[in-house]
Amino acid sequence: MRDHARYPYSAIVSRPSFAWPEGRRLAVYIAVNVEHFSFGEGLGAELAPGGPQPDVLNYAWRDYGNRVGVWRMLEMLDALALPCAVLPNSVIYDYAPEIMASFRARGDEVVGHGRTNSERQGILDEAAERALIEEAAGVIATHEGRRPDGWLGPWISQSHATPDLLQEAGFSYLLDWCHDDQPVWFKTRKGRILSVPYPQELNDIPMIVGRKIEGEAFANMIVEHFRETLEQSYGQALVMGIALHPYLVGQPHRLRPLRRALQTLQAEGGEAVWWTTPGEIARHAMALPEGTITGG
Repeated sequence: MRDHARYPYSAIVSRPSFAWPEGRRLAVYIAVNVEHFSFGEGLGAELAPGGPQPDVLNYAWRDYGNRVGVWRMLEMLDALALPCAVLPNSVIYDYAPEIMASFRARGDEVVGHGRTNSERQGILDEAAERALIEEAAGVIATHEGRRPDGWLGPWISQSHATPDLLQEAGFSYLLDWCHDDQPVWFKTRKGRILSVPYPQELNDIPMIVGRKIEGEAFANMIVEHFRETLEQSYGQALVMGIALHPYLVGQPHRLRPLRRALQTLQAEGGEAVWWTTPGEIARHAMALPEGTITGG
């Protein structure tokens, strides 16, 4: 059988014990994906089966997220005093610079997320994929004053060389893999890169678009996942991410149950929970004694 050769198997119950800052047990982060799509071509999530291009129905539905949904989400995050990581397609800096200015004013972490979610990077040859990564990182550096530390591929798309290319481009962590509840070191051809857990279960695209679960059920999933993971975290320090897209949960009928869910997490988590960003998780994990974090 073929193997990726990035990390060996490791049972979570057999790993060295560690804690998050101030002895906290569960690291929780919110990832807000801010995406923009090409009109009349390329990839994109669908509200309903699309017709011939230009697919106005689905393009306009996705554009609602940038025009309305993200602003309602920012209001919610401000009201709850919650940090987040914003994952922008780099084209958003030209299309809607006000969005990134608002996340910048909050001090949120910016994570690389490709140029546009109209494309996949994993189908490109190595030179073209390297150029895509460099272009997206360069745009972020121009506007934010520094290159991003982390990367999430558009459509979670990776080639066989993606972790190598990211490490060689100066990234310290990636988010594409949902295989664990703790960070994991990935071996690369010139060193290593850290994988920080990124959710696909607590992710509104697979749940709402893929499984047709609606807002109340998705919010309940977040709460029940949190309660169980918080209990498990007293055995091993864990990571829980919540991945959100403004064109989905920025819709009013989904935003209201999401807000209630986050309020519940805040009320029940107490001092055991570290509300943070994936970059802070990566920095803490990388500073732990060698051998604490599993992987290649």
